[in-house]
Amino acid sequence: MRVAVLGATGLVGSEMVKVLEERAFPVDDLVPLASERSAGRQVIFKGRPYVVRAVEESAFEGIDVALFSAGSGPSRKWAPVAASKGAVVIDNSSAWRMEEDVPLVVPEVNPHALDKHKGIIANPNCATIQALVALKPLHDAFGLKSIQVVTFQSVSGTGLRALDELKEDSKAVLEGDPPTCELYPKPIAFNVLPHIGKIDEKGISEEEYKMMNESRKIMELSNLAVSCTAVRVPVFRGHSEAVVATFEKDPSLQNAIEALSKAPGVSLTEDPLYSYVVPSEVEGKDPVFVGRIRKEPSPENSLSFWVVADNIRKGAALNAVQIAEELIKRELL
Repeated sequence: MRVAVLGATGLVGSEMVKVLEERAFPVDDLVPLASERSAGRQVIFKGRPYVVRAVEESAFEGIDVALFSAGSGPSRKWAPVAASKGAVVIDNSSAWRMEEDVPLVVPEVNPHALDKHKGIIANPNCATIQALVALKPLHDAFGLKSIQVVTFQSVSGTGLRALDELKEDSKAVLEGDPPTCELYPKPIAFNVLPHIGKIDEKGISEEEYKMMNESRKIMELSNLAVSCTAVRVPVFRGHSEAVVATFEKDPSLQNAIEALSKAPGVSLTEDPLYSYVVPSEVEGKDPVFVGRIRKEPSPENSLSFWVVADNIRKGAALNAVQIAEELIKRELL
């Protein structure tokens, strides 16, 4: 099996290469791809160096699976090319997520959507993935009516440069110097920014729309009421979410904890009513961690809980590789 990784030198692309090796994905030949600027660099896979090639049409000849993490522009350009060559594209950008004939997949939630793929499969937004991994077993048990989410998203969601900006700006603030504030509209060091992406005329930001629209598509609940406030926080890696979910049936704490304890991809904290996990504890880990579960007095039939995951792994690279694994399992490759 020949596997291409477009964006192989980036934060998510390099994690994809790492996850492919860790999970022993059946790669016979790895083809790392990137822009002209990154061509010639090397990535290490199974102890062997691979030279990164500049992406071009011929690079997709004979490729079986192409993992994309290069942004919406390159995905729009190169995904149809790769698919036309016979590759199955699993794209991490937002380019294809809301296209009607492109499956948007979280393997623990809607693997059956892969059966209808036409060569391109979309990887959901990082914040959406972790929320839905936790919500799916509760939906199956109680029937989901609405969700309200406040996200606390790390700077790694913006990319490698954001990690440097947070580090440098934190140092500057501590030394009494002004922060650079290049990537964000306001300084991120020792701060929180209550939107991610542009805010439209309704006052809703791009990241908030992703949570709303992607949740409905993945859960196959077109009328699902979704409210989201997306917040960028001065954390290097790992997203956190405070979720309030309302259900058709009254969810007892005992039944909710039981459903979550059996759910694939979920790791409940030791004492799920009182204990919780924080971002610094999840880097490099695969599960979605759930804690601080409690009944909400209003609205009726509501639960609150705290969700944390490594946004670069389950929120991006791992989910993409799991999609590829599911394709093999379902004999779709």
